Amino acid sequence: MKTRAGTPYYISPEVLMGNYDVSCDMWSAGCMLYILLCGYPPFYGDDNKEILEMVQKGEFDFDGEEWDDVSSEAKDLIKKLICKPERRLTAQEALNHKWVKNLTKKKTDDKLLRKLNIGNMKGFQKSQKIKQVALMAIAVQSDPNDIKELKEIF
Repeated sequence: MKTRAGTPYYISPEVLMGNYDVSCDMWSAGCMLYILLCGYPPFYGDDNKEILEMVQKGEFDFDGEEWDDVSSEAKDLIKKLICKPERRLTAQEALNHKWVKNLTKKKTDDKLLRKLNIGNMKGFQKSQKIKQVALMAIAVQSDPNDIKELKEIF
């Protein structure tokens, strides 16, 4: 666990420093959740160097109208995943988070899928990695009939 490897949009700061453990995967999960909810990554730049500089700072926000309809519980989960390792949730803690518990109580419906910011995702779809990650996350959680539009987009 000393190799510096990862995709700039999802890599955690401790991986960049070459000193990390399994909690770095929860950072990546937080980044993917952020993207799925608003359609763009929490850390951005014109090139990989700029993106990695933003990751090292670890500062992101929920500005923009994309976040207006996103619950405070969802934002709370993201904040508890994209943070310093000593404060970061474990996988089990994330699964027990209020937002996840509320989602698993209900069947996925069209309203939930409409909350995914499809317009912004279209702009971010150029990245093959996001396509693979998003489709995997959606496929695991959704009924095939509910994701036809998303399959066409990706």
